[in-house]
Amino acid sequence: MTISQDFPPHIAWQADGAQHTLPWHSEAGNAPPKRVLEADDRIAADTAYKLACEGTGLLWRGDFQNARQLLQALGRRIDRARERAEAKKKGADKGTAEQPAQAFHHHRQMQAQRARILGMLLIPLDAGFSIPLRRAPDVRDACAEAYGPQLGKQPFAVSLRELQGLVGAHEWRKKGVEINALGARIHPYYGVFSPVRGEYVDLVAQAPLPSAELAFDIGVGSGVLSAMLARRGVRKVVATDMDERALACARENLQGLGLLAQVELRKADLFPEGRAPLIVCNPPWLPARPSSPIEHAVYDPDSRMLFGFLNGLAEHLAPGGEGWLIMSDFAEHLGLRAPTMLAEAIAAAGLEVAGRIDTKPRHGKAADRDDPLHAARSKETTSLWRLKARA
Repeated sequence: MTISQDFPPHIAWQADGAQHTLPWHSEAGNAPPKRVLEADDRIAADTAYKLACEGTGLLWRGDFQNARQLLQALGRRIDRARERAEAKKKGADKGTAEQPAQAFHHHRQMQAQRARILGMLLIPLDAGFSIPLRRAPDVRDACAEAYGPQLGKQPFAVSLRELQGLVGAHEWRKKGVEINALGARIHPYYGVFSPVRGEYVDLVAQAPLPSAELAFDIGVGSGVLSAMLARRGVRKVVATDMDERALACARENLQGLGLLAQVELRKADLFPEGRAPLIVCNPPWLPARPSSPIEHAVYDPDSRMLFGFLNGLAEHLAPGGEGWLIMSDFAEHLGLRAPTMLAEAIAAAGLEVAGRIDTKPRHGKAADRDDPLHAARSKETTSLWRLKARA
């Protein structure tokens, strides 16, 4: 079956001698499968895997828990196929070490392929975000948080993999992420960068404040750095972001911490108007193109945000003020950024380095030798660069 080009997008399939359609939604911006078949508990995992690899969407009509098991079975088949391909590649490339940048791009390709195949298992949602399947969980709150109430006014289809992501994000939002430097939890929204790597918050907690009067937080995200600055006694923080979801997330977190009176949230691309004695920015660390809107917090195409911050910093700093740039050198170890690029960009922006504080990452992947990017991760350092306008 082919897909109509009408908006909004939808899936189309035949069942019981009739043509059916259902609106399609993907927060990742993925297009609907061009061919869709109904599937239930009777389908074999090997058959489902073959169809998914061919790009056929499987609209589930059976038991919901069996759909979850099928998704796991598809994941195992993807992993086995990848292991066979990598073993064959190693045999062909024997004696030739894969360069870090090649390893990174290969890793992203494998992730994208895995996501595409797993995304072919589809789940119908009724109006109000209920799932019309046996043994289906209640996902109404998770969907309402991620999708908003407007989408729930009619039935639609979504990939099971994305639905599981929504449910996981909902649980993270309820539970929160413990931030030791704050002595409190931050509750990230779906699609907003979660501060699970707390070492960069520790850097902001340790660096000497040039002033406690005013600070700008560029790219507020969950609000964790604004909260840290407010907790350290900065009397006013102006925090910016272009993402409405991030601004709502920051507002809720700051309100829950009793710090909203100290922080003014603004929708802005990088800097607010005026100058400040302290300007903080934690841009995405990898200069690569995101494959979905949700990845914008991780990937910064052509280092747009990094260069935008550096090039605009001097004109927004108050006399004697500092800009704190929080960056990892992971991109350098991956070969995605030249070792001298950051220092050259700082100098070209009319800035100088007043100091630097370094720390090593503490997340699980940093010590995981089985991680495809372990060689680069094991060398990674996260730094807070204290920048001043050059006299």
